[in-house]
Amino acid sequence: SVQYEPVAEIGGGAYGTVYKARDTESGKFVALKSVRVQTDQNGLPVSTVREVALLRRLEQFDHPNVVRLMDVCATQRSEQETKVTLVFEHVDQDLKTYLEKAPAPGLPPGRIKDLMRQLLCGLAFLHSNRVMHRDLKPENILVTSQGQVKLADFGLARMYSCHMPLTPVVVTLWYRPPEVLLQSGYATPVDIWSTGCIFAEMFRRKECFMHSTETCWALDSNGGKQTPFISSLDQPPDNHARWRHLVAKPRRGRRPLFCGESEVDQLTKIIKVLGLPSEEEWPTDVTLSRKNFPSVSPSPITDFVPEISESGAQLLLKMLTFDPAKRISALNALEHPYFQN
Repeated sequence: SVQYEPVAEIGGGAYGTVYKARDTESGKFVALKSVRVQTDQNGLPVSTVREVALLRRLEQFDHPNVVRLMDVCATQRSEQETKVTLVFEHVDQDLKTYLEKAPAPGLPPGRIKDLMRQLLCGLAFLHSNRVMHRDLKPENILVTSQGQVKLADFGLARMYSCHMPLTPVVVTLWYRPPEVLLQSGYATPVDIWSTGCIFAEMFRRKECFMHSTETCWALDSNGGKQTPFISSLDQPPDNHARWRHLVAKPRRGRRPLFCGESEVDQLTKIIKVLGLPSEEEWPTDVTLSRKNFPSVSPSPITDFVPEISESGAQLLLKMLTFDPAKRISALNALEHPYFQN
C-alpha cells in the first residue's frame, strides 16, 4: 500500500523479507511482513481469511505482551497468487539483540524472571485463544526500550505453512520439541518447550571474542576456560601478545541449551541432558524408534544451567518434559513458586 513507505530491510527468512516502514499518514514506524497465498477462482482460501480474522480479533484485546497488528493489505500478483501484507507495530530490538547488549556478566536473575513472566503472560493469552506460535526463539520475541516483552510472528507461521508447500519452512532446530522432531502430533505444549529452551539460554552466559581470522573463542562462565566457538584455526593463538593483537571486539551472547545439526542429532542432545524417556513416553505414531538412541539417565539440569535458582530449575524441567501431555502449561507456569518470591 502507498500508505506504507519502506525505510529499511530489517529481516528475512522463510516468510520473505521484513521491512521497517513509515506510515505516511501518522508518521510512525511499522513492520511490514508479507506472505504469498495461492488463490483460486473464489479468491483467498477460507483458511487465510480465518487466520487474518483471528489476528484481528486478538488485536482487539490489546494484550501488552503481544505485538499489535495494525493493518492488513492484500495485493493480487496473478490469478493464482495474492500477496497478503501484515502491518505490525515496530519494535527496535528482539530478545537476541537485547541479550547481546546486556553488560557483563549478563542479565541479573530478577530481570530474567521478569522477562519470563511477560513471555508466559503473552503465551497464556495466545493459548487461551487457541493460537500456537510454533516458532518461538529469541529472534521472534521483541523487547521495547522500556523492557516490555512482545511476542511476534505467531500468526504468520501458520498462514505460511498452510499455503506455501513448495518452499520449505526453515526453522532453527534448537527450540523444537521432541514431538515435532519426531513428526508426531502436536499442540500448544510445543511453545512451552521452546520457552524452556529460551529460559535456559538467558542464563547460559558466554563471552565471545571475534578476531581477524574469524575465529571465535568463548570464555565460558564455568571456570573461564577458553573454548573454540566458531573456528577457522586448528590451534589457539600461540602467545598472549598475538592473541591481544588479533582481538577485534568482545561480543556477548548466550549459548542455546541444545544445538543439534539435524533432527536426530537434536534429539540425541536432548536425551543426553534429560535422559532417555520410557517406552510409555515415546510417541507411538512415529517411524524413529526409541532404540535408535543411547540409554542414558538424566543429568542434573544445573550442570548445564549453573546460575539458575532451585525453583527456576524445577520450573525449567517442567517445561522441558519429554511427554507433551505432562508438560506444564503457560498458565500453570505463571503460578509456579519461581515467580512467587
